[in-house]
Amino acid sequence: MLTLPNLLTLSRIVAVPLLVAFLWWPRWEAGFGIAFALYCLMGVTDYFDGYLARAQGAVSKLGAFLDPIADKIMVAAVILMLVGTRHDDMALITGVHLIAALIILLREIAVSGLREFLAGLQVSLPVSKLAKWKTTLQLVAFGALILAGALPAQAWIKVAGLGCLWAAAALTLVTGWDYLRVGIRHMD
Repeated sequence: MLTLPNLLTLSRIVAVPLLVAFLWWPRWEAGFGIAFALYCLMGVTDYFDGYLARAQGAVSKLGAFLDPIADKIMVAAVILMLVGTRHDDMALITGVHLIAALIILLREIAVSGLREFLAGLQVSLPVSKLAKWKTTLQLVAFGALILAGALPAQAWIKVAGLGCLWAAAALTLVTGWDYLRVGIRHMD
């Protein structure tokens, strides 16, 4: 159970409170810089835990269970911190952009529930290629927004992050609908 891929996944879960701590103070640019580095490291471990599990033939039930949970914990924590950490003009996700963040958060919850429901029916819901693109855009968006907190004078970083956030939200709607259509076929 304690294979390298599973340890990488667990490290992402353990790192979330540390990530939140560095994002807590909106005017602490160095904290946002450290949070950006930690967030990037978490993204790299997200890639390598799956890659190593498949390459080493070490795919486990624990890893299959923990990996999506680690992703959702990280996404939810980052969204909450980028929405809730405010100080004057330092808020990173505000106004109409809250809609994009909410779409992403609600889809994470809905797809988790759908996967749980389908698992009870012994039906798997594989991750689509489009969902992987959604995840990539989402990771880039949040990374850019965290970096924007570290480099507030570089306004283009925040603009790019918000653009990626909306692109991720659009793909979130498409992939969420695709998953829902598959799930509906198995409901009474």
